[in-house]
Order: sequence, then C-alpha cells, then structure tokens
Amino acid sequence: MAVDTVESAGNTIGPFTDMVQRVSGVVMDTVAANIPGDLRPRAILITLVIATLIFLIRRGRGARGADGRERKTGYLNYLLPKDIYTHISARVDIGLWVIERIMRPLWAVSLFATVAPFTEQSVISMLQWAFGETPALQINYGWMAFYSLVTLLCYDFMFYTIHYTMHKVPALWAIHKVHHSAEVLTPLTRSREHFLAGPIWAAGTAFSYSIAAGIFAYLFDGGITQATIFNIGLFSLLFGFNGSFRHYHVQFHYPRWLSRWLQSPAMHHTHHSYLEKHWDKNMAAVTSIWDRMFGTMYIPEIDEFTPWGIGPKTQDEYRTFWQNTSGPFRDWYKMIRGGDSPQAGAVPASGNLVEKDLR
Repeated sequence: MAVDTVESAGNTIGPFTDMVQRVSGVVMDTVAANIPGDLRPRAILITLVIATLIFLIRRGRGARGADGRERKTGYLNYLLPKDIYTHISARVDIGLWVIERIMRPLWAVSLFATVAPFTEQSVISMLQWAFGETPALQINYGWMAFYSLVTLLCYDFMFYTIHYTMHKVPALWAIHKVHHSAEVLTPLTRSREHFLAGPIWAAGTAFSYSIAAGIFAYLFDGGITQATIFNIGLFSLLFGFNGSFRHYHVQFHYPRWLSRWLQSPAMHHTHHSYLEKHWDKNMAAVTSIWDRMFGTMYIPEIDEFTPWGIGPKTQDEYRTFWQNTSGPFRDWYKMIRGGDSPQAGAVPASGNLVEKDLR
C-alpha cells in the first residue's frame, strides 16, 4: 500500500514530516498567543525606541534602580538593568504569569460567554422599556468615535471601581497585594496577579464592554459587531502603548496638563510605591478623569522617589513564588482569627528612609 504524501511548494514530503510541521505550527501559534502584549516584537521595539529617546534627552538619567531611586547610568544598563532583571521579584513574575496562563482558559471564555451577552441584552431590554423601540440611527464615523469614547470611559470607570475596592476591602486587598508585592517593575509585572484575581478583572472587563455595546446596539438597532471589534482593538492599542511603560523602570512622564486627563506611566510608578503618601493613588487604567473626580490622583515630580513593593515590615512575607501563591489564604486565616490585612509597611509620609529600611 502506498504511503500518503503531501506536496508543498513543489516538493513532496512524507506524512511524518507533515505531522511534525503541523504540530510545530500549532505549538508556535500557541506560544505566540500567550506572549504578553508588552513582550511582542512591536511593543518591545516601541518601548526601546521611546526609552532611547528619554535616555538621549535626559543624558543618561530617568531610569530607576531596584531601590526605586532614579540614577544616571550607561545605555545598556539603562534599558536592561541587571539589578532589576536578576531580582527575585522578576523571577516570581514569571512563575505567577505561567500559573495565570494555565488558569485563564478555565474562566476567561466562560465569563465572556455569560456575563457579556447577559449584560448587553439586559441593557437593551431596559432601554426598550424606558424609551420604546430603537431609533435605528445610521452609523457614521462621528458615532463610531463616540462609541469608542464611551467604551473607553466605561472600561476605565469599571477598572477604577474594581481597583479601588481591591485596595479598600481587606479581603480583596489580600488578593491584589500579590501584584503590589513586586519589588521591581518589569514588563511581566503587568501580569503578576494571583490566580484568584483573573476572574474578577475578566468579569469587570466583560461587564464594562457590554454596557457600552448594549447602549449602542439599541441606538443603531444592532449591526455594530465590527465597530465593537474596532473599539476593543483601538483600546488595546492605547492601553498597550501606555501599559508597556507602566511596569518598566524608565520614567515616562507626560506634561502636567496632560497628566490631568491621561495617566502617565510615571503615575503608575507612584501607584506601586509603598510610601504612605502614595497609597491608593492613580487607580484608573488609562485616563485620570476618575482619579481626579474622586480625589485619588497623584502627579509625581520628575525623579520622585518611589520604592516599590508592600514595604519593609511585610515584604518578607510576599517574596517567593509560594509566599505569593498562598498569601491570600494566609491573610484570610489571620482575618478569621481576628486580625486584618492592612497595606502595611509604609514609611512616614515625608518619604524619608533610613538605610535599615531598605534592607
């Protein structure tokens, strides 16, 4: 019996070669799909170009070390400082990211398949009850731009609400503390979350997107699927550009007037600081609107000291991979026993540290 063959690009190949090529293709596609957005080639290139410009403009200044202090350094160490990328916190980032990727299929698809359709249909039904049948407006570029803006603001407000709650409710802070236990910021810190945090963020994202989708589906009598895909892609681009520097040691400031409307990455550096004056600041994802409205906005000075982590008093409890994975359960046990889970370990609001605090 003849063995089946497959022709490719004018060459005949056997079945085992074909199977290996197909499996390799699946593996590569899977790897590519799971690479964090900040580590994809285009994002890395943009980040390095902007970081290089900052290096040249500031003549070697503007990058932070593992201690959170700005320092002047050479070009290669400016981009990839050894003390940050060999830090135990950077290694823990990798482990937590792997666990998050393994767990994601268990909740991401199910939440988007349930929360989003239910929410948008509920919004449509409510609008029909309140205002009658759809006005069936015609889609144009102006309406699409407005739809994009509403989607962005809905997402940003939901992100702010969840983030604020995670900081203020001790039981939720026990989960979110894992993200803040990062002692250095790397591109993988963006994905440094406890596996219990993933469903919370995914449900919030699905809920916020579907509220905007329900409103505009009602206004346009459906037919906005392509516009929705465009909006999500546009938002991902904006957040990706801003996000790559949010967890990168190079300071990327915006002019002060712009920082009052859009969160600069340097503002998120402040958010990760354990100094008491920086607690619970800059909670939104993209804009500064909600932080300004609710009094949580903080625009740092250039080169302002921002030591990262949860502070010297409790950092040793959240340093290793296992400590971070088990941390929420340990904190909940302490709370049940009568304790709490404060954002402990800060130094006085003046931000003055003595040498022993940094060890």
